[in-house]
Amino acid sequence: MHQNNNIVYRGKKLEEAGKVLIMLHGRGASAEDILSLSSYFKLNDDFAIIAPQATNHTWYPYSFLAEPSQNEPFLSSAIELLNGIVNDVVSKGIAKEKIYFLGFSQGACLTLEFVARYATRWGGAIAFTGGLIGDKLYAEKYKGDFAGTPIFIGTSDPDFHVPVQRVKDSTSLLTKINANVKEIVYKDMGHTIIQEEIDWANKWVLNNNQNV
Repeated sequence: MHQNNNIVYRGKKLEEAGKVLIMLHGRGASAEDILSLSSYFKLNDDFAIIAPQATNHTWYPYSFLAEPSQNEPFLSSAIELLNGIVNDVVSKGIAKEKIYFLGFSQGACLTLEFVARYATRWGGAIAFTGGLIGDKLYAEKYKGDFAGTPIFIGTSDPDFHVPVQRVKDSTSLLTKINANVKEIVYKDMGHTIIQEEIDWANKWVLNNNQNV
């Protein structure tokens, strides 16, 4: 369980920040690993960066395509941890539309799952190789309204962990609840993050220039 989670903070102090980026690492990785990516993004001096560290370096034990019950209680615990971080940020006077999320792989799945379960006008979300969680998509879990929140999803075709069809189905569901999704499938990219994805994440989400 994640209650004693180590949360790493970078950038502005929450009390002084205008915006917040919450970064979620992949399976087997660490908060420090995902934080090392932050220098690639166009984050102005206004950003506080928060990266929680999953217990034993994994947010939930099985594939994101397993039946949700198989990944419990860990999945619910991870969602609650994020909820706690968001509540803490909001309590410091930062509105939800100034909160951004970024994740890679397992962290990307958790990013999309969290923002969709609590769909509202977030600052934006960046999912490097991920999709919504479950053996199938349970649309009834996602009841909110993104009100145009920009979301970038980049993935590889093929990807060993994340089927392209799940990415497409996730984009479709997110769009239905009014997310503004930019999905790009890269041929044979591999399970990694490439510069072009970073450029899109900067343009589409962090700089919120959706005319590109």
